Amino acid sequence: MPNEKRGDGTVGKALDVLSEVADIGSPVRFSSLLKTSKYPKATLYRLLQTLLNQDMLSYNEEEQTYKLGLKLVRMAHSAWLQSSLAPVAVPFIDDLSAKVGETVHLAELDNGQVLYVDKRNPASPIEMYSQAGKVGPAYCTGVGKAMMAFLDESELNKVISKQAFHKYTEHTITSAKALKKELATIKKEGISFDRQEHEEKIICISSPILTSGGKVIGGLSITSSIDIHSLKSLEKFKPELLETSELIGKEAGAWSFPEKNY
Repeated sequence: MPNEKRGDGTVGKALDVLSEVADIGSPVRFSSLLKTSKYPKATLYRLLQTLLNQDMLSYNEEEQTYKLGLKLVRMAHSAWLQSSLAPVAVPFIDDLSAKVGETVHLAELDNGQVLYVDKRNPASPIEMYSQAGKVGPAYCTGVGKAMMAFLDESELNKVISKQAFHKYTEHTITSAKALKKELATIKKEGISFDRQEHEEKIICISSPILTSGGKVIGGLSITSSIDIHSLKSLEKFKPELLETSELIGKEAGAWSFPEKNY
């Protein structure tokens, strides 16, 4: 069956609304959704009712708010098992976090962005943006740059075209030219760094997770704060990081890993 254009038809519109509710991150009233929705009142109401009927959303009568339904939780768990690198990586990231005593992130590229699929915290975690299930920018995160550096040229150009190059901090890379220059260095060295590029004080060392054929299937990072580490002291974890990435790649080798829309 030929692919439909994304967003076409009732299904596409309903998914748009579902994404809007998910992005808000908390129960939301109809009036609030209507303010930001691209659909007129009657259409938005109809789409919400469809999602309610399918248990994709739930409605709180007392508070008059919509939130994600439990069916999505079941579907998300199934997707995590079937399409995510996370299940096969669990023992390896557990071991790595215990060895280094720092936060470990497992991520994949999804439509040009970084999708965090798992995270391990040490005993005293530091506050940071990234949590499992969150999406972050690829151009200014260590794990994003590590994955980008090992894409083939056509895939890389697609991913770069999707970057906003918003300046989050004074350290953020803000142009494709500067990013490509750093990616070349990362590919030579096998690791990347986040130099407070996405969040102030947050630094990390990252590596790609590759198949035996060199295909990027994920990325791994060890993350800390400048209050605890410097980039130089984080670099001492390079052997453990690369070893863990290689072990995960080998373990995932038997998978029929889903093709990614970079």
